[in-house]
Parts: sequence; structure tokens; C-alpha cells
Amino acid sequence: MSFIYLQNCAKIYYEVKLVMFSELRINKESLVYIQLKDYIKDMILKGMLRSGEKLPSTRDLASMLKISRNTVIYAYEFLQDEGFVYVKKGKGTFVSDVKVDFQEKWSINWEDKINEYGKLSEKLDIIKHEAKWEKGMISFKSIAPDEKLFNVDEFKKAFLNRMSIEGEKVLNYGYAKGYKPLIQYLLKYMESKGVCTKGKDILITNGFTEGFDLILSCLTDRGDNILCENPTHNTAIKIMKLHGLNITGVKVQKDGVCLKDLSEELRKNNFKISYFIPSYQNPTGIVMSPENRVELYNILKGYNVPIIEDGFNEELRYSGTHISPIAAFSGSGNSIIYIGSFSKVLFPGIRIGWVLADKVLINYLESSKRARNIHTSSLDQAIFYDYLNEGNFEKYIKKARRVYKGKYEFTLKCAREYIPCEDIFGDGGMYIFIKLRSISSRQLLERCCKRGVIFTPGDVFYVNDEGYDTFRLGFSRVSEENIKKGIMIIGQEAKKIGG
Repeated sequence: MSFIYLQNCAKIYYEVKLVMFSELRINKESLVYIQLKDYIKDMILKGMLRSGEKLPSTRDLASMLKISRNTVIYAYEFLQDEGFVYVKKGKGTFVSDVKVDFQEKWSINWEDKINEYGKLSEKLDIIKHEAKWEKGMISFKSIAPDEKLFNVDEFKKAFLNRMSIEGEKVLNYGYAKGYKPLIQYLLKYMESKGVCTKGKDILITNGFTEGFDLILSCLTDRGDNILCENPTHNTAIKIMKLHGLNITGVKVQKDGVCLKDLSEELRKNNFKISYFIPSYQNPTGIVMSPENRVELYNILKGYNVPIIEDGFNEELRYSGTHISPIAAFSGSGNSIIYIGSFSKVLFPGIRIGWVLADKVLINYLESSKRARNIHTSSLDQAIFYDYLNEGNFEKYIKKARRVYKGKYEFTLKCAREYIPCEDIFGDGGMYIFIKLRSISSRQLLERCCKRGVIFTPGDVFYVNDEGYDTFRLGFSRVSEENIKKGIMIIGQEAKKIGG
């Protein structure tokens, strides 16, 4: 066999291998050298490039792919660092002896492995099981703040400022209890609401959800009785059920929870703890009067049942005088656990909330949080603190109140005009709650969905089988044009069902 023949064979083999790389499609979603590195790694792991094979020269590969030679060099260097290739000086880059032993297929039926907690979590997951938004739809499901109101430049400034001050510190592990400057800020913030913080402390959480879950984890056992409003926050219902608690719901009226029914339930059963949303109650939007808050506090005090107070959307007061949280009425007492969060008012993506409670309880909650996820992101907390400390929240909330007030009034006007309903609830916030005239909201939703309008049926907020004829309309992220259009469609379909 001639030397020339062997040379030609080697050349053909090299060209064939080079062609393999032509299947790589460079996109704009990630850095080019990473795409190339991952492509080569994939070919090695699949056996398409075998141990000892020479990779194309950086010059040839760069020319074929029409990319910078430095990009190819960088990709090869990373592959070498990861042990997928090695370099022979003066000869080129070669595939390492990567051991990939494919074993007999092993499959598990995970449906059979899921425990009751997992099954219940999936069952209660309304994001999965309720009507989903599709492009072009008018959605009244969300009660998150409108991102168009966010002052991104101020947030960027807060990020740069905090990084310049603390840098590496906020990129390392933090304290389970939270970022100290943020805790101090929030203690003063709660004091500005009239809450006495003597003997109390704050734990920073990943929003309301984690805070509520931690509290129930430390204070309740399966089978315990818990008292709440009916309807109430769907996420809270889900967490209470996952903890195996017996939930007793007390009906909500125009002025808040029915205090007569509350007293009756307390006489009949022993409750471990209670949960209430006194301001812009989710889903009804009702604000409990100061007088009723005091009476609620005294009723529960009489039965020694601690209160978990959800400070949901307190900041969205559109008119009238300031109404203090229930936590303010207890003075230096420690019977109220307050959960705060800016997620439904400001930057829900950051997931920062807090629990204000007696120092003894916070001590246990801190340890429980550390066991679960160590701490809430130090970087997020630090940036958020800087943003708040510079007075940006006050400026933001002033603008937000004006915008949401306008949308609230417009939504209320449209609902009264177009929807044949028995009652409309809501004193502000980012949503209203509608009770229909003996019409199933799910039947209505099904018809509206076909016309590109979706909302949240009210039964998901009830602790029992009530609420079939109710639904919540979230307007925070909907334009006035679409508010009117969507409500008109809802009204038209409701009239068709009602006859």
C-alpha cells in the first residue's frame, strides 16, 4: 500500500470528520464557544468522536463554521479543562479516553412512588389545572403588579450601589434570619404602621408562601384545627391542607369576617391558631374596619388563639385614613404573627417577604428555615434594601396607587354596567370579587375562554364546596381598553346562560 494512498485516506477521513461539525447550528441564545464546546462534548459522549481521534485544527474549524479562531481555541481549552480532550504539542488536539458505559435500560413508574403529599400538591395546583392564558387572550387571573410601573433604572442603581459597597459579601452565604440592614429597615417600617416591635424580631423569607409554611411547620401538627376567613387566599388553603390541618372557614361579609359566626366557632371547637387578611382580603378585596379589627382581636384573645395576620396589599390604600394592622392593637403583646411581603405590590420576581413575631418564635423559625434552604438570597435582600432605603418605594407606591385606583374604579364601573350579578365586593387593591345570580362561574369561564377571556373561578378560594357562583377579576395588568372589552364578553355570556 503506497504512502500516497494512505495520505489520501487520512485526508478523506479528516474531511469527513470536519463535515460532522457542519451540523452545528450557531444561535444567538448563548455564547458561541459554549455552543461549540457542548456540541463536541455531546459527540464524544455519543461515541461519534472516539478516544484518540484528532479534532479539526482550530483554523480549519473556524473557517468552516465562519467564526473566530479564538472562539474555537477557547472551546478546546474548556474541553481540555473538563477532561474531554488532550493536546499533543505540535500535533493537535485529541479526544480523551472518556468512559461511557451504557447499561440496560432502567425505568421506574414514578406515579407509583409519589406519596400523598406529592399527590395532594399536584391536585391543589391551580396553575396547572385552571384555564391557561394563551397569546391574544384577555386575562383577569393575575393580581401581580404591572411591570410597566417598575422603575428599572432605580433598581439598577441599587444593584450597582450595593455591589460597590459590599461586593463579595453579598455573593457569599448569608444569615438564615436575613440581611441585617433590611431587617432593621423593616422593623422601622412596621413601627411606622403603629406596630410595637419591642420583644419582637423579623425573619426574612421567600415571600408569603415560605413564611406561612414555616409558621405552620413550627406551630401545628396534623389534625390540628385552624380558623380562617371563607373565602380566603388559595395558596394559604393549599398550605393548610398539605399540613393536614382541619380548616374551619368563617364567612366574609361587606365589613369583613362575620364576628358572630367567629365567636360561635370558637365556642364549639378548640383551635390551635387562626389566619386572617384584614386589608384588601384575597379574594374579596374587603377592608376590615378598625372597630372590627379590635373586636376580632379581643374575641380571639378571649380564647387564647394566636393570630397569623397576612399584611396583603396594605400599601394600596386609595382613600380614607390609615388603618393599622391588627398587630398594632396588641401593643407590646406577642400574640400576633405578622406576615409581610412586597410581592403583590412590588417586584414579585425577587420573592422577599418577612415574618414579624415574638423573638422566641423567630428563633425557632430561623432554625427551621436554615434546615430547608439556608437563607433567602443575600444579593436580592441587599439590593432590595438599597432600593427601599433610597426612598424609591415611596415614589413607586404613590404612582402605583394612582394607576391602580383608576383601574379599580373603571373595572367596578364596567362590572356594574355589563355583568348581571348579585353582588360585587372590593374596596380597592388589584381585583374585585363577583357573586353571580345562580350561575356557575366555571360554566361561564368555559364559554368566555372560547372568546379569549379568562378569570379565576371563586370556588378555589373556599375551604368547602361553596363559591360555585363567584369569581375574581384581577385588573392590575390589563389595559382599560381590554378591561372593558373583557367584561363586556363576560357579561354577554352570563346573560346567555342566565336567559
